[in-house]
Amino acid sequence: MFAPTILATAEPPIPAARQWASRYDGAQGPALDLTQAVPGYPPHPEMLLRLGEAASRADLAGYGPIEGDVALRDALAEDVSSLYGGLVSAGEVAITAGCNLAFAMVMKVLAAPGDNVLIPTPWYFNHEMALRMAGVEARPLPCDAEAGFVPDPERAEALLDERSCAILLVTPNNPTGAVYPPETIAAFQALCERRGIELVVDETYRDFLDARPHDLFAEGRGFVHLYSFSKAFCIPGHRLGAVVARAAFQEQLRKALDTLQICPARPGQAALAWAIPALRDWRARNRRIMDGRARACREALSAHRIDAIGAYFAYLRLPEAAPDAVEAARLLAERTGLLVLPGPFFGPGQHRHLRLAFANAEAERLGDLPKRLLWAGA
Repeated sequence: MFAPTILATAEPPIPAARQWASRYDGAQGPALDLTQAVPGYPPHPEMLLRLGEAASRADLAGYGPIEGDVALRDALAEDVSSLYGGLVSAGEVAITAGCNLAFAMVMKVLAAPGDNVLIPTPWYFNHEMALRMAGVEARPLPCDAEAGFVPDPERAEALLDERSCAILLVTPNNPTGAVYPPETIAAFQALCERRGIELVVDETYRDFLDARPHDLFAEGRGFVHLYSFSKAFCIPGHRLGAVVARAAFQEQLRKALDTLQICPARPGQAALAWAIPALRDWRARNRRIMDGRARACREALSAHRIDAIGAYFAYLRLPEAAPDAVEAARLLAERTGLLVLPGPFFGPGQHRHLRLAFANAEAERLGDLPKRLLWAGA
């Protein structure tokens, strides 16, 4: 009755974690939800105004170009060129209905059923889910806490075979927050070129870095870059992302774009075409806000072991006396109103970790973490 691939796909993790909190009695104060990576501050007021105006325009109510409106593609191409030091054109940019769909459509271009894609673990669960639905193996590349959860290219090469079609990197990483050094990304690109497969780099959180993430654009290296407007511009509900890749890749991607989304929603595109250049200083201030929240989280958890932290996330190792991660997360939600995601939601070998999306909460609220963790024995 139902496709085996969908039956084999896990249930959405975040609603499951939030269900645990329905049994919280409020004794520790208001619930503190650190499950989903959402911007912990509102969009810029002018952005909201322009979104409303664009939504009322008749010319934006019809279909737009498959690859997205030219004004936004031009603006993002200029932004990428400026940040990375390369020269990206609008013809190398496609706008998508969010970055999750960007990934799924990119995989339609690269992977056939029975193929495999190498993904460092812990992984972002929606990546694995999208591949499983497509009949593609998400092949784990284990990353060690001792190495800051940065993947090893030599270890990756040993896992590749004749059905490997791509390697996915996520940096800054979800769930760990780890930031991959430019030389690591370059080594993975060299590996992919040597083996004749594609490197895909999800850089959803790149706006929260202070330095250029890598030199692949500057060097003209062919790879696939995934981006999300959700976090930097605080508009996750408008579902807009992007794929930046060479023209030959975009030609094939158009087939998936036309089939799965026809065109991305247009009012948000119109507002973003203005926002990318106009809100650069605002984005920089928000980056400093996130840096402050990271410091507050690190300070609040000074008595605990944080194996990685960065951008939006802290990856917390449970002490030996605590139960395994799923049980610990359940107890935290039910007893203290602290909602976090357990490591097993992010792949194999993660039963002693919890992910905290600290970016969701003000620094003052993050100060509540010690008493909530202690009370639940975590």
